[in-house]
Amino acid sequence: MTDTDKPLLIKRYASRRLYNTETSDYVTLEDIAGFIRAGREVQIIDLKTGDDLTRQYLLQIIAEHESKGESVLPINVLTDLVRSYTTEVQSVVPQFLAASFEMLREGQSKMMENLGTFPNPMAAMPGFEAMKRQQEAFMKTMMSGMPAWPGAASGPAREDDSPASTKDELNQIKQQLAELQAKLSKL
Repeated sequence: MTDTDKPLLIKRYASRRLYNTETSDYVTLEDIAGFIRAGREVQIIDLKTGDDLTRQYLLQIIAEHESKGESVLPINVLTDLVRSYTTEVQSVVPQFLAASFEMLREGQSKMMENLGTFPNPMAAMPGFEAMKRQQEAFMKTMMSGMPAWPGAASGPAREDDSPASTKDELNQIKQQLAELQAKLSKL
C-alpha cells in the first residue's frame, strides 16, 4: 500500500496546531482542504486523547468557505440538514448524502472518460448532427447574398443555390428547429 492510499495522518497538539506526520511540518485548515481537493483522504487525531477530530475539522473547513461567500450548499439544504438532526429522518440522511455524492463522482468520472473518447465532446449530444446541418445551411443561406471576399473561390452558381431551394432549406431548418425544441422540452 503506498502512502497516498492510506489517509494522511494529521495530529492536533494541545496548542491546537495541526501537524502533518508525513512531511513533519505544521499545516493550516487551508492546507488540509488542498490535500482533500487533490484526492487525498485525511485523518485528524488529537495527540493527547487519541480522539478522531476529522469530522469536526471538515465541518470547520466547510463553514469557513461558506462564510467567505463560496456557497456550495443552498439555504434549503442547510435547513434540511439542521432539521434532520431533530427528526427520525436522521438515520436516512447520511446514507442518502453518501449515495448522492457517489453518483456525482461516478457521473463526473464517466464524463471525463467520454471527453477523451470523442474528437468533439458535443458530437455525443443527441441532435448534434441535425444542429450541425442546420448551421451549415444557415451559413450557406447567409453567405449566398454576400459578395465574395478577396481570395475566395468564385465560380458559377450551383443548381441547388437557387432561390427555390433556399426556401426549401429554410423550411427544413425551421422544421428541424421545432423538432429539437420539442425534444428539449421533453427533457
